[in-house]
Amino acid sequence: MAGKVFFSVSMSLDGFVAPEGRMGDPRWMAQWMELQQWVFPQRFFRENLKLSEGGEEGRDNDILRETFERTGASVMGKRMFELGEQAWPEDAPFHTPVFVVTHEKRAPWQRPGGTTFHFVNDGIETALDQARGAAGDRDVRIAGGGATILEYVNAGLIDEFSIALSPVLFGSGIRLFEGVDADRVALEPVRAEPTQRVTHLTYAVRER
Repeated sequence: MAGKVFFSVSMSLDGFVAPEGRMGDPRWMAQWMELQQWVFPQRFFRENLKLSEGGEEGRDNDILRETFERTGASVMGKRMFELGEQAWPEDAPFHTPVFVVTHEKRAPWQRPGGTTFHFVNDGIETALDQARGAAGDRDVRIAGGGATILEYVNAGLIDEFSIALSPVLFGSGIRLFEGVDADRVALEPVRAEPTQRVTHLTYAVRER
């Protein structure tokens, strides 16, 4: 039986999933690190990226592990891929097929550890179809960035999403739901889990 299509992101308290400015600039990086501060100490994150042994265990760590284990394939936009291509280690952290929505024609890029990037030139639905085929009975994660996630939301292709609401304020940047088709999308609360670092919110997506 086919799995769900979902996304899972960190978001600032004022609704932004990425800072303003150019990715990689010092101010951008400082804000991004602050937004993601709940992830870095977690044992699963550190082990998955082969950073070091040890780390925090608890509900935040469990959620990272559960998100990884449910994901059979991922989809992302070209902008996120280009940033990650520079930042990810050789053994990229997905360990599953990843489908990149892009106009660039490029042969699949295989990395150690089970990650292969496939470049899809026919739009978001084709990328999702290919990801579903690769995922089997596991779920497909729309990994980002924000514009790609919004395309899938507005196309009615998201079943569920989770937000780690981080206690930081950006003031400006990329809003997750800027331009959402609110007349089409209805949300059903599934779960709210506060931890010492963030609040994890999960919603099922329904058509109005």
